[in-house]
Amino acid sequence: MAHTIGQRELRNENAEIMRRVEAGESFTVTRNGKPVADLVPHRSDTVAPAPRRSLGTIQEAFRRLSPVDAEQWYRDRAEADTVFGDDDPLEDPWSRQDKGGR
Repeated sequence: MAHTIGQRELRNENAEIMRRVEAGESFTVTRNGKPVADLVPHRSDTVAPAPRRSLGTIQEAFRRLSPVDAEQWYRDRAEADTVFGDDDPLEDPWSRQDKGGR
């Protein structure tokens, strides 16, 4: 949670505030009572980003997922409708018959 400090307090207590920021605290700086800046600890650029996964790796992860039980999903949805109401009917676009022969 960020502490709120005025511009004057930042100017007068800058050494102490900077020590606190270095220790992990955050501050919202205000001028005339309005927030104008956030003073937060620096994030080092040396943190390596997560490696990007290839499409093949992602596909393999999906293959290991358990299959979806569509009938159970419909039962769960009907049960939820009895609790929360059915005023937001969902439509399954794949259950419709396409009359265009596609």
